[in-house]
This record gives sequence, structure tokens and C-alpha cells, in this order.
Amino acid sequence: MQQSEHSFYNLGIAPRIIEIVNRLKFTTAYPIQHKAIPIALQRNDLIGIAQTGTGKTMAFVIPTVQHLAQNKECALVLVPTRELALQVNESAVKIANPFGIKTAVLIGGSPMHKQIRALAQNPRILIATPGRLIDLIEQRKVRLNKVSILILDEADRMLDMGFQPQIETILRSTPRDRQTLLFSATMPPSIIKISAAYMKFPVHVEIAPSGTAAEGVSHELFIVRKEMKKELLGKLLTQYRGSILLFCRTKIGTQKIARALRNMGHRAAEIHSDRSLSQRREALEGFKRGQYRILAATDIAARGIDVVGIEAVINFDLPDDAENYVHRIGRTGRAGRTGHAISLVTPDQRQDVQNIERIIKKTLPVSQHAEVQSAAYHKPQVLFSSHRGSRGGRGGFQRRRR
Repeated sequence: MQQSEHSFYNLGIAPRIIEIVNRLKFTTAYPIQHKAIPIALQRNDLIGIAQTGTGKTMAFVIPTVQHLAQNKECALVLVPTRELALQVNESAVKIANPFGIKTAVLIGGSPMHKQIRALAQNPRILIATPGRLIDLIEQRKVRLNKVSILILDEADRMLDMGFQPQIETILRSTPRDRQTLLFSATMPPSIIKISAAYMKFPVHVEIAPSGTAAEGVSHELFIVRKEMKKELLGKLLTQYRGSILLFCRTKIGTQKIARALRNMGHRAAEIHSDRSLSQRREALEGFKRGQYRILAATDIAARGIDVVGIEAVINFDLPDDAENYVHRIGRTGRAGRTGHAISLVTPDQRQDVQNIERIIKKTLPVSQHAEVQSAAYHKPQVLFSSHRGSRGGRGGFQRRRR
């Protein structure tokens, strides 16, 4: 077989795992996998900075399983959300099961007694959210003394969610000679602090500059009055016929827009913190299967959704934190595919748009819909040269320079 520069060959992966990878039809190693796997296999600590949707999960699953297949130790994967924990587990079992390595998912919103039963089966890979793991540690249902590999996935998101005290407690509860792999989309000072305190000379791998928006995603901005947003959304949903991920700022707003979409005749589901774990799983699985064309979500889903073929991400509301724009739009255009990001902005959000543009280092092209009146909003300056995506800028709503 021809071995290209970015295949899984020549990375130090064991032949049996290569067979599994081939069986799963993973033919190309993505850049984060190609760079991180050899480092992790050498038992070095690692900091991997890469956008969402770039294959980070297999970048740590493959070397972790290869190590565990050679000893009786354990691994712990910490993630920020329940959805991400379930998706990491879905990937992990594909590689771990052929070696008889069991996994367990420890997350809030799921019955604890079932998780305690799973722990009794001696799983060697634990995938957990920090809060539930701390609960189980305090109940003495989990001991971390055999953890030889600790993975912090979406570390910046965990810190944004206020999990730093729990993360530090967990780090102190694991053996000091463990291997630590930290993956993140950005590199805030809090991660630098954790790496300095708890990691051993980590090798730094950065696939894209911290905060970089995913390549292959075109951007589009509509400026409308707040009361016109639903009308514009309805028009856009007749224009884009594929699967749509729709982000709202609040859970109440998400409930309202999901209800409005269903009243319009669209197949729509919702994910937010007021939904139970089973409801969130049903919504996500239904979205994956095509049962729902539209999934309305708060930022709880910005990094917890791994669905192939999302045609567009629509920001019905801009995120509170400009960096979350990068994570939201990373749900489309994943793993080398193209995608489109649309944002509905009110005239008073000029500063919010500028903050996003500073992070992604490009200007968001402004469009005007032929059937919905735009608001009179012009930005005071252009921060970066205009970059129109393949679909951006329809309607010729031009930006003025001052």
C-alpha cells in the first residue's frame, strides 16, 4: 500500500491498531493526528492546539489504547460536557474493544448507580466531566492511583466553565509520573499556568494559530432589527435545505426559537441545560440521523457536536464571548469539508462584531436579503481586508470606510 506523508503509517502505531484503523476506513491522518500521535507514543507530555473538528479525539485515543494494551494501567479523559464525553467514548470503544479494554462514561444527568455498576467492571479508560468525577471520588467509588495517562480535552472550554478548582483537585489525585495530554482550541493564560504546574516539559504542537477559524468555512453577516430576525431566519431556511445548526444565547431563547421553527413546519430539536441528558441525546441522535433538520442549541453544544455534513451554522444570537464564534462555526466545514456560517446581528452589536473579527483576523462580509429590510448600520472602520467566502456577500450590502 502506498504510504503518503499523512497516512497512519510510520507514526509508530502498532500493526494491530493499523488494522483496526483500516477497517474503520480512516485512510488519512489529519495534521493534529500526524503530529501528536508519535509524541504521545513516546510518552511525552503534550499540548495540542487545534481547531474543533480536526480529529483531536483519535490523536489521543490511538496512543492511549496502544499503551494500555501493554500494561495494566488506566487512562482518564476529562471533557467539559456530557455530549462530548459520549462522543469521545463512541470513538474510544472502536479502538479499545478489540483489545478487551473497557470504557466507562461518568457524567452528570445520568443515574449514578449505573455508573457505579460500570466502575465495578474494572474499566481502564474513564471518560468524565469534572463535577461528576469529583462526586464519585468523594464517595470513594473511584480511585485514580492507577491512572498513567491523563487527557484534558477541550481544556479551554473546561476552564471557561469554571472547572479549574475541580481540574486541579483531579490532577493532584493522579500519580505524579503520569503522562498528561492537553488539547485545546485556544491557549489562554490559565492553560499556561496549569501546564507549568502539572506537566513535565510538554511538547507544544499547534496546527493553527490559537483562535483561528476553521478553513473552508465562508462567513456571512446580516444586519437587521431584532423584531425582523425570525422573518429573516425563515427566508434563510428556505434557501439552505441541508442540516442546520442554530445557536441562541439563552436556553429560554432556544426554547422559543425551536417552538417557532416547529410552528413554521420545520423538523427542529433543541439542546440546552434545561433538557435532560436523555432528551439531549435524543435530539443529537435525531439530528445525526436526519430525523431533525435543524438543531437549536446554546453554547453547551458549541464543542459537543460531531456531526458530518452540517450545511450551515446560523448564529441567531451572537455569542457572549467572541471566542465562542470560532467554536460554533467549527461545527460546519469539519475534517476538510466546506461549510457556511451566517450571523444575524442587530445594529447595536457593532463592537461584538469587531471583537469576532479581531479573533478570526478577517472581516465578516455583510449581505442583504432581497425580501427582508436591513438595518442602517455601518461599522466605523475596516479592521482587516475584506474576505468573502464562496457564498458570502450576496446582495451587495457594501461596507463604508471612515
